[in-house]
Amino acid sequence: MSNSHDETTHTLMEGVVETIKTIVYALLIAGVFRTIFFQPFWIPSGSMKDTLLIGDFLFVNKMAYGYSQYSCPFSLCPIDGRIMGSEPKRGDVAVFRHPVNGQDFIKRVVGLPGDTVQMRSGQLFLNGSPVPQVPDGTFVETYERQGPIGNWPLCKEGNPGVGADCTKDKFVETLPNGVQHSILNVSDGRYDNTGVFTVPQGQYFFVGDNRDNSTDSRERPEFNGVGFVPYENLIGRADRVMFSSAGRSLFFVWTWRLDRFFEKIE
Repeated sequence: MSNSHDETTHTLMEGVVETIKTIVYALLIAGVFRTIFFQPFWIPSGSMKDTLLIGDFLFVNKMAYGYSQYSCPFSLCPIDGRIMGSEPKRGDVAVFRHPVNGQDFIKRVVGLPGDTVQMRSGQLFLNGSPVPQVPDGTFVETYERQGPIGNWPLCKEGNPGVGADCTKDKFVETLPNGVQHSILNVSDGRYDNTGVFTVPQGQYFFVGDNRDNSTDSRERPEFNGVGFVPYENLIGRADRVMFSSAGRSLFFVWTWRLDRFFEKIE
């Protein structure tokens, strides 16, 4: 009887050990995958509408720009500067570590090292030349709280009332390298007119596509903006939306945006 009990206990212990080993291996593999290849990112705000919507889930391609200390969780990679690096291209949608507050942001690269950047009456100027904008209709969404945070969208109508249409003017912007993307405009905002920024070497200028609702390089970090973003702060490029949910929770399946699954980010 004792031998049978000992064997059962031994078998149970072996099962527990194997389960723990499996979990540890899975976590290690997931950690390596997240560090080297792709990092998951959930869109929490409307600063990149309509390219990215609140509730879009995507994987950030870390191989696109190489690796820095920010490539590891908690910025623990023992890397000085950047290794295996590639320069971002104008128009890339990228995730970066905020130079001051340590949060991860996602915006569009518009200014490269050495560029001059300015906003005049809501139009982007690069190196003294206007970046073409062509009207592309109206972006319409429902005026309601959005995503887990419950933010209200900005609307041309101000506060149209819960459940009413919330509209923004939509344009297609064409950057000097030919990259085209949508931008939105609500009104004459505080960032529609700026001074001339000269992007330092080794740094980049980022702007959100939802121009009146984006915290980005148009404002300095000490004024709750972003300022110039150092090359080493880049985490990766966003290439494709994998999944999207318009609801307050991932489990509200009736709010899934099936038309956005696996959508290419442009």
